[in-house]
Amino acid sequence: MPFFIRMVANAVAILLIGYLLPQVVTADGVMAALAAAFVLGLVNAVVRPLFVLLTLPVTVVTLGLFLLVINGMLLGLGLLHRPRLPRERVPRAVVGSILLSVVSWIITRVVQ
Repeated sequence: MPFFIRMVANAVAILLIGYLLPQVVTADGVMAALAAAFVLGLVNAVVRPLFVLLTLPVTVVTLGLFLLVINGMLLGLGLLHRPRLPRERVPRAVVGSILLSVVSWIITRVVQ
């Protein structure tokens, strides 16, 4: 059950950020946001640990700030099937990943 709560919270966060900042993330509707949240959940569960492990030396040298770049890359990877995602703008992806994390965390805490 917590997986579905997180997925719905991520979908709501994607819709909210897509409404407020369409240049960061775009979502065409509720089903597209749910699909994107599911794909992001899979990417975070499977690919993120591998990326974090492989980039551990760089993360230690940058005192953890490189994790923001990893989150931005994973957001771009997770939303790769979205044709209107601005892939060439890494700073937007980093800002989008931070906003998505914060909004999703707030929604999850309110629901639980």
